[in-house]
Amino acid sequence: MAAPIKFGVGQSVLRKEDDALIRGKGRYTDDYAPQAVLRCLVLRSPHAHAKFTIDAGRARTLPGVALILTAAEVGDLGNLPCLFNLETDPFTGPPYPILAKDEVRHVGDAVAFVVAETIDQARDAIEAIEVKWSPLPAVTGVVNAIKKGAPQVWPDKPGNVLFDVSIGDKAATEAVFAKAHTVAEISIVNPRVVASFMETRAAVCEYDPKADHLTLTVGSQGSHRLRDILCQNVLNIPTDKMRVICPDVGGGFGTKLFPYREYALMAVAARKLKKAVKWSADRSEHFMGDAQGRDNVTTAKMALAEDGKFLAMDCDLIGDMGAYLSTFGPYIPHGGAGMLPGLYDIQAFHCRVRTIFTHSVPVDAYRGAGRPEAAYVIERLVDACARKLEMTPDAIRRKNFIPPKALPYKTATGKVYDSGDFAAHLKRAMEIGEWKEFSKRAKAAKKHGLIRGIGLASYVEVCGVMGEETANVRLDPNGDVTVLIGTQSSGQGHQTAYAQIVAEQFGVAPERVHVRQGDTAEIATGLGTGGSASIPSGGVSVERATRDLGQKLKEIAAQALEASAGDLEITDGIIRIAGTDRSISFADVAKRAGADPSKLNGSATFASADGTYPNGTHLAEVEIDPATGIIRIVNYVIVDDFGKTLNPLLLAGQVHGGAMQGIGQALMEQVVYGATDGQLITATYMDYALPRAADGPAFVFETNNIPCTTNPMGVKGAGEAGAIGSCPAVVNAIVDGLWREYKIDHIDMPATPERVWIAINEHHRRHSL
Repeated sequence: MAAPIKFGVGQSVLRKEDDALIRGKGRYTDDYAPQAVLRCLVLRSPHAHAKFTIDAGRARTLPGVALILTAAEVGDLGNLPCLFNLETDPFTGPPYPILAKDEVRHVGDAVAFVVAETIDQARDAIEAIEVKWSPLPAVTGVVNAIKKGAPQVWPDKPGNVLFDVSIGDKAATEAVFAKAHTVAEISIVNPRVVASFMETRAAVCEYDPKADHLTLTVGSQGSHRLRDILCQNVLNIPTDKMRVICPDVGGGFGTKLFPYREYALMAVAARKLKKAVKWSADRSEHFMGDAQGRDNVTTAKMALAEDGKFLAMDCDLIGDMGAYLSTFGPYIPHGGAGMLPGLYDIQAFHCRVRTIFTHSVPVDAYRGAGRPEAAYVIERLVDACARKLEMTPDAIRRKNFIPPKALPYKTATGKVYDSGDFAAHLKRAMEIGEWKEFSKRAKAAKKHGLIRGIGLASYVEVCGVMGEETANVRLDPNGDVTVLIGTQSSGQGHQTAYAQIVAEQFGVAPERVHVRQGDTAEIATGLGTGGSASIPSGGVSVERATRDLGQKLKEIAAQALEASAGDLEITDGIIRIAGTDRSISFADVAKRAGADPSKLNGSATFASADGTYPNGTHLAEVEIDPATGIIRIVNYVIVDDFGKTLNPLLLAGQVHGGAMQGIGQALMEQVVYGATDGQLITATYMDYALPRAADGPAFVFETNNIPCTTNPMGVKGAGEAGAIGSCPAVVNAIVDGLWREYKIDHIDMPATPERVWIAINEHHRRHSL
């Protein structure tokens, strides 16, 4: 077997991106400031639901004001589209206008767009716009929204329901439940969260009147999709009339994948004024104007045999859409429901899925996009089954895991798991976490007045199904290699990862590989980045394009070396006749007279029709102070199956980051709206809690990789996995501790100190009566 390439696949190569970023040389959208750029602000509704009239006449006369747009001025624009529909039960979504007209439907709904010479002049104009509000009844929270007589978000959506459909076989599931030995049931809330990326959304739009051409510089997760939607659905212009450039992007988590109102409004303003315009969101605008995540209420039941075998599963899932349908909003709960059976052999399955409108910010994909919600439901339910039958959490999982010999396995929802050994990563996580010694640690903690709990979550997700991704790999005149691809890094480390794939075949150091992304003028096509698809799809494209280029370079080198291409090998950026010292460098190949330029470019396209199914086990151990409700994570183990590891350092960073996001949701994060007025109470970080370093554990992370059979590189995708296994592991650990000490079997996220303290004291109150 050949020795591994120093910078190739599987090596812990340091991130190429970091040197510039830590030296302050990163270039984000807000760093870009063309001369004479005008500044923009959005006037947003202070009401969750209201009729309104607007008069911007006086504001338009203020010093420095260049333009004010209201619904009357943008009536020719199309609406923001929803790109998902049901094949079996198609629905018609309500309009999502670029600016609200006559009626607003959530706090932060956009009613006017101001362009001025300075940001202070724009603020003055915002305050001078006269809006007469007539507040209307509002409803927030899906449980409230489906109650009889609840305020209606849209008059043509009675009961606030967008769709009400079933997945699976309801009759067969009911028949199994009727004969079951017993049934375990849970009702849980997956709270709404905010995608707290470091860089808020920002954009600069420039217009060339001679060419009638727009250039939008924006921090996004995909330049091509954004351009296509804005041009085709909103602005009604050919796509060749807009160039979208994505510079460095400071986090995305799904939320920066979508088109937003501001981008279309800036395009209109730039064309009208024939000047560059710039907009940057402050953090409160981020809370009020960006799509939010999660927000499901689910009841789940499991039919059980006497020996603990899972016989059937039935769910009722209600997903909050907010006031409008964001790009993929309705897909998230519906697509996520397909993953509810988890890693378990459940032959009969049914889920009712309802999507509901409320007077709140629209909900869309957030790291994991439906799969974390599904994993949370099934893993909380599995623990409830264990308590019901007085089995241990690990024993009931091993009893019901799909065995390796059953793979590939088609679930009751139609997902085909191709590979894995689920009991193996469970066992390894328990070994590392010293599961058998937990009782000793619990006793020691109790001597200090503390309660210990330990929890498991064995998850599976589907990823890498964004569609076709094309990569072009070219040899530069100096012998370096440039990769052009339509994915978009927002912190994942694509520069490094793609360089390693090239290095695997060419042996060139990472600094000699240059990755170009995020420019529709330079790169013909692209899906952007989402759904952990960049390496499962884009990585395969880069690998194949590099191989294509390598073959072409050998053909050129064969002529120079007067040898057969089949006798040549590529190592360390040179092409040599195998077993000899006769060689030619990449730079000399590039300069070789008469070389056909097309020979210096390799290209490949790949799409994963079947998807990949990363899976793993998270083990969390917590310590609870019953006097305060404060929870401390004292032990955290992750054992994952990602098929194949491209870069262990990058992988650990992804997993740690995702797990911290899940821990944040489990312990502290929650968007809160006023129950009667729909006010966004958590509109700043003074009220919305995020985890800090001190809130996280010292992660122990390993892989138990089994190559994916449906992916040519064997990889399964890893970007979202940490956020999928963490929530159920942490909450199962908390409930375990509360159950052991007080027989409290339920708590909802976020398990704040207040909630834990109340649960414990409610227990004491009941038992003291």
